[in-house]
Amino acid sequence: MNKAEFIAAAGFAISLLFHVIQTEVCPPSCNCKPLEETKGLQIDCSSRKLKEVPALPINTKRLYLQNNSLTTVSPGAFDSLLSLEEIKIFDNPWNCDCHILYLKLWMEDLSESSLANIRCATPAAVRMKPLKQLTGNELGICKRLLPIKSLEFFWRDLVLIAAATVTVILLGWVLKFSKKLVCQIKLSQYVSRRSLLQRHISKSYKLQ
Repeated sequence: MNKAEFIAAAGFAISLLFHVIQTEVCPPSCNCKPLEETKGLQIDCSSRKLKEVPALPINTKRLYLQNNSLTTVSPGAFDSLLSLEEIKIFDNPWNCDCHILYLKLWMEDLSESSLANIRCATPAAVRMKPLKQLTGNELGICKRLLPIKSLEFFWRDLVLIAAATVTVILLGWVLKFSKKLVCQIKLSQYVSRRSLLQRHISKSYKLQ
């Protein structure tokens, strides 16, 4: 085997190994295609009746999730896709409650044009409205969660205030006790010195 044949065989082996690795990390319900020009992957999970986003390779460049049964996206599902350049996620029955906020904020950073194509299916109050246009006031569950969160913050602040009060009281008591202790020590030293002085005077008189 000459040098040219060896290089060709090595290149083929490397390409085969790369293909095998990409196949292993490809979600089983999706079709994955290597993108030679960008050294990434095109992940096509469209029209698969998916109800949740599958685990995706970190080198995903293009992601197609349109025309599935997705209602929400778990927080953090897309955080590892640092190389992602394109995403299609329309034509899904999105449930636009508080849990959709992760997808909304993530899409705003990546592609506002793709976000504009996402429309809500539920609840009825926001049906067919673009997710991009929704505000916190339109996400009804958020309003119901707010008092619970406020109550949690109230109790947390109350505990912190109580702890701070107890700490101040303890510090005041320690300071007061230390001052009293210092006074007692000084008084004891004064009494001891006075007693020694009186004894010295008494001895002096006796010697005279």
